[in-house]
Amino acid sequence: MIPGKSIETIEKKAKKYFINSGGCHDWSHIERVRALALKIGKKERADLGIIEAAALLHDIGRKKEAESRGRFCHAEISAELAAKILKKLNFKQEQIKNISQAILAHRFRNNHYPETIEAKVLYDADKLDSIGAIGVGRAFLFAGGEGSCRLYTKREKELAKKMGHKTTFHKDDSAALEYEVRLKYIKNKMLTKEGKRIAAERDKFMKIFFRQFWSEINGKK
Repeated sequence: MIPGKSIETIEKKAKKYFINSGGCHDWSHIERVRALALKIGKKERADLGIIEAAALLHDIGRKKEAESRGRFCHAEISAELAAKILKKLNFKQEQIKNISQAILAHRFRNNHYPETIEAKVLYDADKLDSIGAIGVGRAFLFAGGEGSCRLYTKREKELAKKMGHKTTFHKDDSAALEYEVRLKYIKNKMLTKEGKRIAAERDKFMKIFFRQFWSEINGKK
């Protein structure tokens, strides 16, 4: 059991790492992931204290990753920073280990697999925030933030076939390309029963959105 005061202290410390953060991974992302993780965690009967602490700390290494131009994995940095914070707050070694493992394994593109139910819950919650209505909004925000001036190219499906599931940044980037390359497959990566249920709902919305998106581009009703 993790005391509420400890969670409040973790939240205050974590917020400092998100000053002037970009819109896709600012503090609002942490708040959404925490809410989703707690919702899923209750269904999965996981340790909600571990989940909440991990959700608050899971992205605190993003700035260092950006500063290194991607040479370092933000999940690994976040896990290291989190362990130091938790140790100073006198968390038990087993709690630190569980929280750190969940943080380490939350990333979409690293080699660490979520082993505990708490890690699986955080993984699902973080991925769910990249799909659905929020996911579509974040995709457009990200494309604009990367300097892409294109709303679409009409080459998204063609480019997606060439790229596979690997995201790269180039002049033809668009939110629609992000959907074709990555977002439409996230529902298949969920690890918990509740995560799969929520992902199915959000994926359905994205399909409807992009069907309407291309319909309007082509001048149809």
